Amino acid sequence: MTTPGRRQDRTFDPYDQPAYRADSPAPSGASAAGSSGLAGPAGPGWTAPGWRSPTRPHASPAPERQVAVAPLWQAPARRRRGVAGTVVLVLLFVFLAAASVGVGLLLVSRLGATAFLICWVLALVPLSIVLLAVRWLDRWEPEPLVTKAFAFLWGAAGSIVVTMTIGEPVRRYLQAATDPSTSEVLGTVLQAPVVEEFAKGLGVLLLVLLRRRHVDGPVDGVVYAMLVAAGFAFTENILYFGSTLAQAGVIDGSLAAIFIGRGLLSPFAHTMFTACLGFALGWASRRHRTAPVLLAFVLGLLPAVALHALWNGGATLAGSFLGFYVLIEVPLFVLGIVGVVLLGRGEVRLTRARLADYVHAGWFTPAEVQMLATPAGRRQALAWAGTRGARAPMKRFVRDATALAFTRQRIIAGFDRDTQQEEELRLLHAVTTARGEVLARVR
Repeated sequence: MTTPGRRQDRTFDPYDQPAYRADSPAPSGASAAGSSGLAGPAGPGWTAPGWRSPTRPHASPAPERQVAVAPLWQAPARRRRGVAGTVVLVLLFVFLAAASVGVGLLLVSRLGATAFLICWVLALVPLSIVLLAVRWLDRWEPEPLVTKAFAFLWGAAGSIVVTMTIGEPVRRYLQAATDPSTSEVLGTVLQAPVVEEFAKGLGVLLLVLLRRRHVDGPVDGVVYAMLVAAGFAFTENILYFGSTLAQAGVIDGSLAAIFIGRGLLSPFAHTMFTACLGFALGWASRRHRTAPVLLAFVLGLLPAVALHALWNGGATLAGSFLGFYVLIEVPLFVLGIVGVVLLGRGEVRLTRARLADYVHAGWFTPAEVQMLATPAGRRQALAWAGTRGARAPMKRFVRDATALAFTRQRIIAGFDRDTQQEEELRLLHAVTTARGEVLARVR
């Protein structure tokens, strides 16, 4: 396929195939759709009124089979759940706004405005490192900005409030029940890990319960957990840097040492702890009932608390921070990277498998699935569309097709099937529209 006035790209053109040429023989998409058994909103083998087969975007549409598809606005059960969840989320955002102001004022009162500003800037360095890692992990099926903002704010402010509310009474109890040295050890290796991981994990749990349709599996759970942990570490780093600066009175080697230790050598410490809980909640989110999610929260807390306790007490056990860091934390970090890579590959396989269902039904071509379900295919598609002024619709096409694959997976798993089938119908409309925009711009 050539475009007048533009250089022909002979290495990649997903629509330079007979199925997309107006003069090609009629494809078998319509018959495939009728025999595939694809369980859409209108049952097996359905086609939506007014849609043309995606294998023939420029040809005359196949004869339509009218079906009874209820409009989205006639689904009161879904609306009630959506409104209730939205109201709760708005109230939580109000709480987080108040908590952010309160935590900020508390830090300024403890550290002073100048020290707070200096330490706030320093804390941005490890935060940026973690956010770049989150962006990389979240690249395949990006989560909504609103839910990611909630996760970060919960970590930076909400979890701090919960930690202070629960942790202070526990600390006082330990001081009253034990001698000073014992209470200090217990506070470091037991009280802090349990209270802090519970406080952080509560934010991930709220997201899973309130916005479950945005949590498609372990990767999403890990993404939200990392954002919560990044927010918590950001506030904690400001406090640690500020306390060191206040003790020294000037910017000296002690501040540089703690910045290197916390900001450069271990920016992922908190994210590693809470990611265990996020993985468990993400895995349980694929189950329809709430009980598995609550059980996963309890089970996920165990490794999160254990790793946190190991981190807090490990330097003492190993004899030095550097020895502990090299012998224990570095191998754990490498294992974490391997686990994240494997989870990402699982998302790629799931996307390919679920979009293949739509190939059999006539909604996608095999070339499109190859393009949508491989990282290299996506890069080529966006680059190809960019040279033809169609990058924006191609980006929507990739995004909505990926969401469609995960929606299809939820339907197969039996999770809230009526709502998910409505979402499937909406996404099929969206990918068909985006494909049409791409083709209209490149021809």
